[in-house]
Amino acid sequence: MVFCGLLFQKGEVLRIIRKAADGWWLAQNTKGSRGVVPKTFLKVQNLASHSNWSTVKKALSEIDATDVLSAMGAIPSGFRPSTLNKLLVEEGVTYRGSHYIQPQLSQSQLSFKDLFLDPDTGKVRPRQVSTSVCFSLWSCRMIPTPGVGVQVLSRHVRLCAFDGTQVLSNIHIIRAAYNAKSPKTWSFSPRVTGILPTLLDGDCFLRCNSASPNLGILFELGVTFIRNSTGERGDLSCGWAFLKLTDDAGNPVPNRYIFYVILISVSPLLSAPSGVFQQMLQARRQPKLVVKLKSANSRTTFFLFSVLPDTLLHCLNCIHLLVLHRHLLADALLMDRPTMQNADLICSPILSTFPVLLDQPDLLDALRSAWLDAETNMNRAQKRDLSYLKLEFVKVYMSSVYFLLHSPSLPCYRWADPLSEEQRARVIYAMLEMLKNQRNNTGQSGVPEVFVDGAHTHLAFDVTELTFDLLRVAW
Repeated sequence: MVFCGLLFQKGEVLRIIRKAADGWWLAQNTKGSRGVVPKTFLKVQNLASHSNWSTVKKALSEIDATDVLSAMGAIPSGFRPSTLNKLLVEEGVTYRGSHYIQPQLSQSQLSFKDLFLDPDTGKVRPRQVSTSVCFSLWSCRMIPTPGVGVQVLSRHVRLCAFDGTQVLSNIHIIRAAYNAKSPKTWSFSPRVTGILPTLLDGDCFLRCNSASPNLGILFELGVTFIRNSTGERGDLSCGWAFLKLTDDAGNPVPNRYIFYVILISVSPLLSAPSGVFQQMLQARRQPKLVVKLKSANSRTTFFLFSVLPDTLLHCLNCIHLLVLHRHLLADALLMDRPTMQNADLICSPILSTFPVLLDQPDLLDALRSAWLDAETNMNRAQKRDLSYLKLEFVKVYMSSVYFLLHSPSLPCYRWADPLSEEQRARVIYAMLEMLKNQRNNTGQSGVPEVFVDGAHTHLAFDVTELTFDLLRVAW
């Protein structure tokens, strides 16, 4: 296309569309006419006024529901948008447990960093890391309560390994129990009928191989709310707490200690008073998180820790499932591949889908329940036979959560959505009851008839359900 010269007057504003090396640039005037003009006749417009307006518009656009509710008095001053939730939302899987459970490559990208086989036993070789600790969240005290105009959907703690500058592990979430009679107190690990859901369990473990002298656990207390008048959802932070895992000399903090970690940035009104008596009263009113460090309760648990990834933070009640997945991963990557340089797709439905469970705790609980029922039919010798356990685990997994993952009746997982959580709970419960009845009738766990039962529908088949792509998931 050939463009003719564009007529223009001094002071007229033109928009440059394309620059050319010969000095004749394609421009467009305010009427939409286009043509070429010599660059020597042009001068860059003063953008000061435009830049100021852009700054104002940006500032206005950043006024979110949190600022509005703070101005209305619906939430206490000091509540802030959740930083760890922002990382989870904006960084994809980078800070999720489903990412950290995947194999980690060495610096050369030619081998694995934390997954090896013991040639004598054929099992995953135990690995010791610089930090391996168990801890329990007991309670949160003197936590400010949101005001009128908002409905709290979830009170929770997000936690991760932290060295003072960056997050070093996955971000784990524990939901707190709430009693309206004590609105400023949160508790964890409540008494429930049946197994305690992973989302409510305050007993956790941390494995981290960082050599930082400032390594510790970062806790962010938060609430997920919905605004009554508009239905707008939001996620707020009620405060931060940091528990350093070493003392000033670099020695690990002793176990069996209870720490009352003071929260920061909860309310600027909690300033330090001058008098001694006032300080004593103020200390009792300060928001705090109660955490207890503890050691592994047995030699077996300590050994199970050592086969997990070098970096992982999760609930203690799921450790046996994570270990079985780890052994299956080692078999597929270190024993069954033709060569260590082979990176072809691996046919393994359990390896391709198991990491998803770490991001959907209700499905992880379903697997825990199904596996617990299967273990009741095992004798002592079978429970000690790793080969038998791996075979049974695959059967139970395929007939329970794998089937649920591809069931159209199971709603998509959504954080702090009561309606979705209730619907998913009904579907999962019905599935587990069906499996229990089939096991009672056949005497076997993990029967494959569930896949050919006409009463159950399935989502359209996708080859990614069966294929484990090492190059895509390894990090």
